Amino acid sequence: KPIVVIIWAHNRRKRYTRCIKWRFGCGRNWHFFLLIFCLIHMVTGHIRYSIPEEMKKGSLIGNVAQDLGLNLKRLRLGRARIVTGDSIQYTELQTDKGILVVKERIDREQLCGDTTPCSFSFEVILENPMELHQITVEITDINDHSPTFKRNSINFEISESASAGARFSLTSAEDPDVGVNGLREYFLAENDNFVLKQNSNADGKKYAEMVLQKPLDRETNPNLSLKLIAVDGGTPQRSGTVNIDITVLDVNDNAPVFNQSVYKATVMENSPRDTYVTTVNASDADFGSNSIVTYYFSDLNSGLSDVFMIDEKTGIISITGFIDYEKDKKYELRIDARDQGGLTDSSKVIIEVTDVNDNAPIINVMSFTSPVSEDSPPGTTIGIINVKDLDSGDNGQVNCRIEQNAPFKIKSNLRNYYTLVTDTVLDRESVSEYNITVVATDAGIPPLSTKRTFHLKVSDVNDNAPVFSQSVYNTFIIENNSPGISVLTLGAKDPDENQNARISYILENTNIGGAPVSEYVSVNAESGVVHAVRSFDYEQIKQLVFVVKAQDGGSPPLSNNVTVKLIVQDQNDNPPQVLYPVQTGGSLVAEMVPRSADVGYLVTKVVAVDVDSGQNAWLSYKLQKATDRALFEVGLQNGEIRTIRQVTDKDAVKQRLTVIVEDNGQPSRSATVIVNVAVADSFPEVLSEFTELTHDKEYNDNLTFYLVLALAVVSFLFITCLVVIISVKIYRWRQSRILYHSNLPVIPYYPPRYSDTLGTGTLPHVYNYEVCRTTDSRKSDCKFGRAGSQNVLIMDPSATGTMQRIQSEKSILDEPDSPLEVKRKRTVLLIVDSKGRCWSI
Repeated sequence: KPIVVIIWAHNRRKRYTRCIKWRFGCGRNWHFFLLIFCLIHMVTGHIRYSIPEEMKKGSLIGNVAQDLGLNLKRLRLGRARIVTGDSIQYTELQTDKGILVVKERIDREQLCGDTTPCSFSFEVILENPMELHQITVEITDINDHSPTFKRNSINFEISESASAGARFSLTSAEDPDVGVNGLREYFLAENDNFVLKQNSNADGKKYAEMVLQKPLDRETNPNLSLKLIAVDGGTPQRSGTVNIDITVLDVNDNAPVFNQSVYKATVMENSPRDTYVTTVNASDADFGSNSIVTYYFSDLNSGLSDVFMIDEKTGIISITGFIDYEKDKKYELRIDARDQGGLTDSSKVIIEVTDVNDNAPIINVMSFTSPVSEDSPPGTTIGIINVKDLDSGDNGQVNCRIEQNAPFKIKSNLRNYYTLVTDTVLDRESVSEYNITVVATDAGIPPLSTKRTFHLKVSDVNDNAPVFSQSVYNTFIIENNSPGISVLTLGAKDPDENQNARISYILENTNIGGAPVSEYVSVNAESGVVHAVRSFDYEQIKQLVFVVKAQDGGSPPLSNNVTVKLIVQDQNDNPPQVLYPVQTGGSLVAEMVPRSADVGYLVTKVVAVDVDSGQNAWLSYKLQKATDRALFEVGLQNGEIRTIRQVTDKDAVKQRLTVIVEDNGQPSRSATVIVNVAVADSFPEVLSEFTELTHDKEYNDNLTFYLVLALAVVSFLFITCLVVIISVKIYRWRQSRILYHSNLPVIPYYPPRYSDTLGTGTLPHVYNYEVCRTTDSRKSDCKFGRAGSQNVLIMDPSATGTMQRIQSEKSILDEPDSPLEVKRKRTVLLIVDSKGRCWSI
């Protein structure tokens, strides 16, 4: 017969006491006493905190170190950590402060739903020696949800013969909050016919029914519109509203009545669709169509209509969704029976769900360390797992084991927690990786199992420094480079693994010309690419020598150095500079050549330099222009200007030579110098000639200026006249086009006493008429000069001979300036044919 042992484990540092109940058989007493002795030293205490939901991340929950009587050093050396079986870890243990803070947003409604009190538990594990402390955090509700209705309106059809006291079930409001913050009561807007009655289910949920207080009169008020208000008990108070639309039907004075007030049924979880559950029945004493009863779910907010279905005519309830025992162990349905007149009755159906072994164990990894160092001693913890089975009873009992033969073992801890530890010394050179398969099997029939494979790597120690492929790197860069250009890429290798082989490149601090080397070059720490920080000038610096260090990420780190020589190459970026002859702006310098000079006489020498180097500094001299090319030549390499023939008396005194100096770069750069040569035997002759040259030059400059100014004025006047002429032409052309497209007939102008010669005789025309047209041919009108009292009619040839009166009668006596004295009225008829000819009558 099994023996029950109760052990009280007391924490000496804090006043926490925990009861452990253990059952064991008589045949294995010493094994269980040994296990109980270990548990006494491992289980030390239990803490419970209470916090409100929706706290900000990082909010303080409690001081775990102080409440457990532990110091911060113990938490740090013991590798204190939180283990929980949930997929979301809501809390975080800060071992440096010994406090427990909020890690993730905690929503009480999402965590617990309607369950109260709402809490979640987890364990704090410490090693060396191992301690397991349980912490429970209770989440208190805050009023952060308003009552809501699933539908925007509730529609009723109620017979006017409905008697007082008739009940009408109303859609319940849902408030995810619980306790005082949950749904408290309903209010019905004031009316003369209905009152509100509130009830509660067995689970404490409130629902409302609308009770008819005063009979309805369809002839007086065929439709009613009410409001149902649901309020909670929080502070501040929240509410939700739904409209109730009532249509009053005529006749029908008996409501359906259920034969039972409560129906009970049982279903197996995972039952297929259309599985029969139970049948509800209601009868109506009325006759004919008023006795036909329909059944429907009265509470749609719970979402049960997605799981169950009721036949409107027969009242058979069947399964349409998925039944899961782990989600809902019991369902409570509210059924309404309604006749054709809108009278209803309510009943309740309670459905119990029976569990089956349909959930395999779930392996949750609380902690797993990979890689593990090869010098780790046996018994080193590499992982902690939690195994859960959502089934109940024997279906939820789980056993764990390691499947293959490996140098590891699994140890069982309290409450379905297991620890993976090393069983022997590891050797990375023999085996660098392990695949550990853990199998969890439940006790159901048939049993279900789950496998979880852990990939463990054995890490190496940092015993190798990075090595460069070269001891010295030489590279070249052309001057005037763009800042940031890549110069070269350094490469080092480390035979270690992972972080020990991660190499960082560091530029050693040295000075070059009094400035730090970082002002010249930079090194990418990850790729080893050397970049030029600024543009180099060969004329200032020709070579740059610096040191780069490659350092790995081990602890302690190992490093190696390499020398980099950056050689700057010259570029043809400087033109030649003429040193002689000196070019002056205000005075005129000339070289004198006597008329008796022989062939090859040295007139002067053009001296130029180029600050570039190499072939970029090789200069050549060429004669570009000359007053007499047959008299002088320039040495290609030395720039000497010599005579190439005998000077004669016919040669001009003033000789002007233009010499161009080019370097040998690609592309080449050049400079130009003007050399004035005077062919004369005496200085006064030279002076007079060059003085006249200066005056002529000033006169020519003034003349050129006035010629350019006159040309600009003439061009401006010509363009202005051209624009004016074109504008006038365009304007006249547009006017002609407007008259051409007009649809009004053209009325010719006839001078006074014009005679008609069409065989009708001579008709005197005393009045003149002129046609006035607007610029828009579509809106033209006619203007007629008035002579005496007249009515003017116009006949349109295209209007089938109809005439229109366009000016009303007016007596000639009304005209103040009229010289005639006529006491009769005259009507003038103006006729225009298709050819534009006009007659007046």
